[in-house]
Amino acid sequence: MKAYFISGLGADKKAFQKIKLPIAYDPVYLDWIPPQKNESLGNYARRFSSLIKNDDAFILIGLSFGGMLASEIARLRRPMKTIIISSLASSNELPWYFKQAGKMGLHKAVPMKFLKAGTVIKNIMGVASKEDKAIIYNYAKFADPDLVRWSINAIVNWDQPDRLPGIVHLHGSNDRMLPLKYTHPDFVIKGGGHLMIFNKADEVNKILNEVLSMN
Repeated sequence: MKAYFISGLGADKKAFQKIKLPIAYDPVYLDWIPPQKNESLGNYARRFSSLIKNDDAFILIGLSFGGMLASEIARLRRPMKTIIISSLASSNELPWYFKQAGKMGLHKAVPMKFLKAGTVIKNIMGVASKEDKAIIYNYAKFADPDLVRWSINAIVNWDQPDRLPGIVHLHGSNDRMLPLKYTHPDFVIKGGGHLMIFNKADEVNKILNEVLSMN
């Protein structure tokens, strides 16, 4: 069965380099497509879903913003299972300050240089090892500014209050980007930050294997 992976905020398949699924699953890493001006997450998901073949029996695995996108796609394409990691299951789980920033348009005033600053991202992601820092700085260097801008706008203006039935949500207890207290995950990884897919990969893989063995 195909396992379609969607990374977060313009990242690529390297985000999933430590993830190992059961042998029955064939990983397919979906690349971000250029967003249209002022496009909603729902409309973007409709266009993005064309990357998934109609005859596929598949699952979706989304990381961070990719998890929100996966939730929207799942409403259109009905995967066998939808798994989100370090993400949100509905717009009701957005922290209040994200919603406020969206209403006031504050996110549009933040300089791109600040948004792409490796030190800023490193602190928010809660990384410590040299390997994790290198990944973050590489992201900051090569991230597409237009995609980053659109992603942030889509997040703060996301309007999907209903959690998708059957969604499986993994979250870290120390996530600074999307604090645990605002979310309702099915599995909480103790000490996991927003980048736990790297530095808590063994625990993430264990849960993924348990969830997927239930099919």
